[in-house]
Amino acid sequence: MSILEAIVLGLVQGVTEFLPISSSAHLVLVPYLVGWQDGGLSFAVVTNAATLLAAVIYFRHSLVPRRPWLMADAWLHPGLARAVLIASLPALVAGGMLYRWLAQAARGPGVIAATTIGFGLLLWWADRSHRPRRRLAELSWRDGVLIGLAQALALVPGTSRSGITITAGLMLGYSRQEAARFSFLLAIPVGLMALVRDLGAVVSGEAASAPWPPLLIGFAVAGASAYAVIGWLLRWLERQSLFLFVLYRLLVGGLLVAFLALH
Repeated sequence: MSILEAIVLGLVQGVTEFLPISSSAHLVLVPYLVGWQDGGLSFAVVTNAATLLAAVIYFRHSLVPRRPWLMADAWLHPGLARAVLIASLPALVAGGMLYRWLAQAARGPGVIAATTIGFGLLLWWADRSHRPRRRLAELSWRDGVLIGLAQALALVPGTSRSGITITAGLMLGYSRQEAARFSFLLAIPVGLMALVRDLGAVVSGEAASAPWPPLLIGFAVAGASAYAVIGWLLRWLERQSLFLFVLYRLLVGGLLVAFLALH
């Protein structure tokens, strides 16, 4: 892996991880379209760790009690904390059962084109029809389970973990910004699960390791860009809809369909 590839793929990971456009699809498609080798598992582990760290730093005031000696200032909102953990379980179970199969069977451009377009249209419908009537502090176990089941679908490239969880949040009556915030909080336990799973393969030698300079550069680029994107998207959703991302997904999916038809 060259330095240029590390910069580009690190930027792709950092920018797309929290936008509802699917980081896994872009990390498959970019090397495929420009003729680069896949970044490999070690690069994926490093950039995943970078985006996980970005989310932890951004939400540090929500994750760590400011006054831990007061019961009322417990980690997050008590119900929200439980919902985050509960919503992570379906992805953990599905990932453990289906990850290896999906990694081989569901990474083709045809699958990515279908999921990019299909779940993009679902996001468009949820964004247009949603009526905010609930607050994130009221998020129940039931809502956590439903959003968690939706998150499990993101194991298929092109679905977008943030996209499908934001879609589920909108359908359950949360505002765009609050649905996005819960989606980003969910990225922390899910990202940690993925990191532990893949790190074992790298340490055991099952996966080839990339040279250190590209790994360090990829880590820095992915982390910095992910941190910037979290803040930007939350501010964007205060006053804008998600249509820009729907349009982007339809454009990418359409171009991919056209590309496949010509080859």
